[in-house]
Amino acid sequence: MPQQSKYTDSQFTALTHDIIDVLEKHQANRDLSLMVLGNILTNIFQHQVKPDNREQMVAQFTQVLIKSVKASQ
Repeated sequence: MPQQSKYTDSQFTALTHDIIDVLEKHQANRDLSLMVLGNILTNIFQHQVKPDNREQMVAQFTQVLIKSVKASQ
């Protein structure tokens, strides 16, 4: 998902690797990984995004995800 970020590449990369390492440690297959990541996203939207902004932010996130998947084909 290339775009300008306020986070450094090293912060992003370290966190990404840590999450992947945990999924691999637990031998989570694709379905379990997606379920867990989906629950994490839901938790973030419910606890860190104001109710009035949730639907719009979820829609924006979904569009970026779709574009990212299409771009990697």
